[in-house]
Amino acid sequence: MTSAKFAAVLPAGGLGKRMGSSLPKQLIDLGGKPVYRYSLETFAQMPQIAEVVLAVPADWKSHFEEDLKVSPFADKIQIVVGGKERWQSVQNGIAALSSNVKFALVHDVARPLLSQELILQVMETLEKKGACLVARPSVDTVKVVKDGKVECTIPREKIYLAQTPQAASVELFRELYAKIEAEPLAFLPTDEASILEHFGVPVYIVPGDTLNDKITTPADLERFRAMLEK
Repeated sequence: MTSAKFAAVLPAGGLGKRMGSSLPKQLIDLGGKPVYRYSLETFAQMPQIAEVVLAVPADWKSHFEEDLKVSPFADKIQIVVGGKERWQSVQNGIAALSSNVKFALVHDVARPLLSQELILQVMETLEKKGACLVARPSVDTVKVVKDGKVECTIPREKIYLAQTPQAASVELFRELYAKIEAEPLAFLPTDEASILEHFGVPVYIVPGDTLNDKITTPADLERFRAMLEK
C-alpha cells in the first residue's frame, strides 16, 4: 500500500436531532473531546491515508476550522460544506479529493471507536476485490412487519447490519455521482453501498464489530462514555 492511494471522507453534515442537543451530535463531548475527532484522528495518523475530508454543516464550518487549526494533522485535513442529504455531503467530500488519490473510505464520524485494524482490512479488500463495506452479522431474528403484524421471518444468516467505512475507487464514486446528477435516483440512498448496489457494482463485506456501532441516541452516548471509562 502506498501513502497516496487512500483518502477518508467523513460526512459530519447532520444535526443529530435524535440526540435532543443544541449542538450537532458530532460536536458533543465524549471523554474530553468532540465525537467527530476520534475517527478523524484515527484516519489522519495513518501513513496510508493521504487526505481526510470532513463535510460539515454550513453554519458550523468556522467552528470546525477553529477546532482543527492546531491539530497535528492539519496539513492532511480539508473541511467542506456538507449537502442537504448524506450522499450529497459525501459527493462534496469526494469532489474535494486530489487527483492522485485512488480510493476513498467513507466513514460516519458518529462511529468513534473505529480501529486501524478494520481500516487496514477495508484497504486490503478494496485493492484485492473492489468496493466494500464494513458490516456485522445480525445476532437477532429479523421479522418483516406490516400494520403491526408479522408478515414473515428473514433467515438470520442472510442479514448483516451495515456499518462504515464504505469504500470504492474515487473514479467509480465520481462516475456514479455524475449519473445521479444526470438522472436523479427514485429513492433516497442512506449509505454508499445502496448507490453502488443500485448501479450493479459488487460490494464485498468486511466483518465489523460492536465497537464500531453508531451513536444515535443519548443512551448510545452514555454507553460509549462507559466503554471509554473502562
